[in-house]
Amino acid sequence: MDGCITKAPCGGEKAERSPVDGGKRGVKRSSVVDARGIPLGSVIAPANRHDSPLFLEAILDTLEPLAELPDRASVHLDRAYDSKVTRRLFEERSLVGVISEKDKRAPLTAGLRWVVERTNSWHNAHKKLVWCTERDGPVIDFWVAVSDVVIIVRRLIRVGWMRYRLESRPSRRP
Repeated sequence: MDGCITKAPCGGEKAERSPVDGGKRGVKRSSVVDARGIPLGSVIAPANRHDSPLFLEAILDTLEPLAELPDRASVHLDRAYDSKVTRRLFEERSLVGVISEKDKRAPLTAGLRWVVERTNSWHNAHKKLVWCTERDGPVIDFWVAVSDVVIIVRRLIRVGWMRYRLESRPSRRP
């Protein structure tokens, strides 16, 4: 799970001053993905909103329409989510939170977060999300959903193609 801040020059329902872009307007897209980078849920909020447990709860709520998660599924998070409230929320939902601790070097398991970073990059390949010119919240949510569908279809095609190539490879046994 991770967030990504993008520009929103036209403003709108979900745009506020960005803390990382000189006070220009922006939106924050927080996503949760599976181990292969398939987007499972996204929440769009103003860019100045902190990655607090309130925001975390909204992201985890996007997983409810999916089938039941595996018991003790792990969720990898950065330092912004390090709090007792976050850890309690994970316990309530039977999830294991792998959270980088504040004021400490990131553990080796923090390297597993590259999957969500890569998915954020795939979202940003759709320029409609990097430079958000829409003003209505439902329209922004629609474009994120379209981007999710494109990412999922591309991943399915890639996995299918790789399996096909492996199965159609001639056997080299004498």
